[in-house]
Order: sequence, then structure tokens, then C-alpha cells
Amino acid sequence: MIKSGHDYVRAALARGHEALWWKCAGLDEAELRRPRTATGTNLLGLVKHVAMIEGGYFGAVLGRAWPTPEELISDADWEVDPQADWYARADESAASILDLSHRVAAFVDAAFDELEPDAPGEVPWWPPERRAVTFEEIALHVLVDLTRHVGHADILREDVDGAVGLRSSNTNIPDDFDWDAYREKLERLAEGAERT
Repeated sequence: MIKSGHDYVRAALARGHEALWWKCAGLDEAELRRPRTATGTNLLGLVKHVAMIEGGYFGAVLGRAWPTPEELISDADWEVDPQADWYARADESAASILDLSHRVAAFVDAAFDELEPDAPGEVPWWPPERRAVTFEEIALHVLVDLTRHVGHADILREDVDGAVGLRSSNTNIPDDFDWDAYREKLERLAEGAERT
């Protein structure tokens, strides 16, 4: 049973991580890496981006040390390539990025045992007037970011093979639904809107 907002955010982050990993399940290296939008968004890049963001926010921002900092993208790396966290390099496998993601998720979860909601932190890349934060603020900030990227992953995965849904145990999508007829209905509505 969830007893507090702190517990709710912790559980929501865990559900978000599970959903993100589920969107990658069963796909090969090429499918995970393939850019699927005009800006190159891809499933493996989403996983890597989330891991990098969470490693930073739940690490140095809150005075916690990520045990292997060489795994995270440095400020120097970002200066060379501002998109460095949005794709897997040739020397990075999907398995290694997913493994990192799982370890970062455990690091995030451990913060809820280690820190009180009002534990102080500082985000050096935010404007000076907003840099002083609490653990609760960071947890909520990251939850919003994670949820946004899980939504991206949901759409990208549907584009790969039609797999959709909220989570593997409950897709939250109608069973035995005629999606072709539904799309045709929406097309007719769109065409009607164009004429008005």
C-alpha cells in the first residue's frame, strides 16, 4: 500500500522504468537503434538518455556518487556532441545500455531509502535562482521526464511492430478491436475537417 507522496513517486518511477524496458523487449540491435523521427529519436537512445539524466540528478545533484562515473556522459562529451546521450555508439551494445539502465534504476530506488524528501541538492546547470532543490523536487522532475520518454517509446514501438499498451500485464487497449476501421473513421473525420 502506498502511504505517502514519496512512496507514490518511488513506485511511479519503478513502473516507468519497467515500461521503458518492455518497449525494448524482443527487438534486435538494429531495431533498437534505428532513428524513427526526423530528429533521430530511437528506442535505445531513449533508454540511454533516461539513464544519463537519472544518474546525474540522483547522483551528484543530491550529493551521491555514481560508482562508475566513466559510464556516464561527461560535460566534455556533451560539449563535443550535445546529442551524445540520445544514441548508442558503435562500441555500446543494447545489452550494455539496458544493463546500465537497470543499475541506474536501482541507484534511483536506493535514494528513496537514503534521503528524506527535504534533503537538499543543487542543480549546477539550472539558472542560479533555481539551483537549490530538494530530493522531492528532483524526484518529481525526473518522474515527469521519464513519463514523457516512456510515451515517446510507446509510439516508437508501435511504429516498429504494432506493439502497444500501458504495460505487459495490462495493455489498457481494447482487445479484438478493429484498428483498421478505427483509423479509416479518423481519416474520414480529418478529411471532413479539411473541408470546413
